[in-house]
Amino acid sequence: MFQIRGIKKEDKDFWYTLDRHLPEAEFIKKVADQRGYVIFDDEKPIGILRFNMFWDNIPFLTMIYIDFSYHKKGYGRKAMEFWEAEMAGLGYKMVMTSTQADEEAQHFYRKLGYKDSGCLVLDIPGFEQPLEMFMIKAI
Repeated sequence: MFQIRGIKKEDKDFWYTLDRHLPEAEFIKKVADQRGYVIFDDEKPIGILRFNMFWDNIPFLTMIYIDFSYHKKGYGRKAMEFWEAEMAGLGYKMVMTSTQADEEAQHFYRKLGYKDSGCLVLDIPGFEQPLEMFMIKAI
């Protein structure tokens, strides 16, 4: 059964099994600011979702990750719907996310009603990556 709750400091070990990009100082901030969630199936943690604020006033999803064995079972959709409802409840009217052009996530976001809204080219030596696509959705 799907469950989701705000991130707690006790989630750190589990969190880092799925998210190797978040510096420890940022994890501490996520806990303090409640800008992350842990996703559960029958009380077993199976995924994470984290976000920041773009321009300090638009919720910006920075990562959703569901353990591969739970893919295609609706957990990602439910987590996104939960997050969007939470953000709408806080008075926000729009949410954003991004994904690299070579990642499958863009198709997932489009199914949820996100639309392409621009891109970023990172070609500075040492920071190169595929085209970063930005996506937006009214909530």
